[in-house]
Amino acid sequence: MKAGVKLPDVTFHTRVRDESIEGSNPFRWEDKTTADYFAGKRVILFSLPGAFTPTCSTYQLPGFEKGFADFQAEGVDAIYCMSVNDSFVMNKWAQSQNLENVGVIPDGSGEFTRKMGMLVDKANLGFGARSWRYAAIVNDGVVEAWFEEPGLSDNHPEDPYGVSSPETLLKHLKDAKATTAA
Repeated sequence: MKAGVKLPDVTFHTRVRDESIEGSNPFRWEDKTTADYFAGKRVILFSLPGAFTPTCSTYQLPGFEKGFADFQAEGVDAIYCMSVNDSFVMNKWAQSQNLENVGVIPDGSGEFTRKMGMLVDKANLGFGARSWRYAAIVNDGVVEAWFEEPGLSDNHPEDPYGVSSPETLLKHLKDAKATTAA
C-alpha cells in the first residue's frame, strides 16, 4: 500500500540520558529528525496504540526485541518502536521492558503518525488520538514494505494484531531473500 513512499520530515522531541546532569533524572531534551533515525539505514519501524498497553507490551515490542539478531541477519540495521506518547512515557516504557535492541521514538503530538495517514481517534478507550497499529521496512527513509492491521478506523472496537507482528516481518524478509537468491 505505502511501498515507495518517502517518510515525512518531522522533528521528534526526545529526552536522552546525559551523565553530566546530576540528580535522579539525568536527561536533557534533544530534537531528532526523521533523517536522524532513517537516513542511510535499513530499518524496521513499528507503531502501536500506546506504551504500556497489553498487546504492545506482551507481544509486539518483546518480539522485536528478542528477534533483533534474526532481523540483523536479514539485513536490518535498526528497529524502532513509535507511539503517540511523549518522550517521558516512551523512555519509562523502554526501561520497564529492559530494551537493549529496539529504540523508541516518541511522536508526542502525533505529527508523524498523522502525516503517514495512521492517526486514529481512540476516544472509545479513553486514549484520544493514537496510532493505528502498523509496521514497515524502511530503506534510507523510503518504505520498502508495508504491514497494516486491517480495519483502520476511528474508535475501532478491537485492536487487531498479526499483520504487523515480528513473525510476519521476519517471514517477509526471509521470503524476499529466498526469491532474490533463486
